[in-house]
Amino acid sequence: MEQQLEASTLGMWVFLVTEVMFFGGMFMVYILYRVLYPEAWVMGSNHLNVTLGALNTGVLICSSLTMALAVRSAQIGSRSGQVVNLILTIVLGSVFLIVKYFEYAEKFEHHLVPGPHFDMSLPEAPHQQLFFSIYFMLTGVHAAHMVVGIGLMLVILTMAMRGRFSSSYYTPVEVSGLYWHFVDIVWIFLFPLLYLLGAHLGAH
Repeated sequence: MEQQLEASTLGMWVFLVTEVMFFGGMFMVYILYRVLYPEAWVMGSNHLNVTLGALNTGVLICSSLTMALAVRSAQIGSRSGQVVNLILTIVLGSVFLIVKYFEYAEKFEHHLVPGPHFDMSLPEAPHQQLFFSIYFMLTGVHAAHMVVGIGLMLVILTMAMRGRFSSSYYTPVEVSGLYWHFVDIVWIFLFPLLYLLGAHLGAH
């Protein structure tokens, strides 16, 4: 059983390394264009809703805590602890996506979505459009990972409700927790890079 845990954990870490390289490439694109167009990046950032971004940061930090508690509950063989904390993790992940939906809707309303309807009257509009292209790319891929994570948690929750985990077998809970924490950490980097570039001037 211990070998199975080690093998599964190693497999997840290898997968997460590929994810780090994947997100790392997108972060490099962000850094490159931020260096080239620093003013446009600050102006674009000022259109983002810091309050909603901060709210989502808090939501994901709380979800990491409930995920850790779910793993701990599995380790001590507490089925009710697993179920409650997994449900809370799923709820918090869903709250994140709902808040993100409203953020995206606001961008559509204000014509800040790259494409033919982008507001070209903005200062440095072409470069701000580039900022929003990278914004939607980074946050969209992250949101897709959240959807996958919630689906994964639903499977783990079903297994937990059926009593599939015990203090001697909890590998799926622990490995799934690694994935969830990774997705949360990615957002911890995204929030300051996208939302906190400069003084927000109430441009939105």
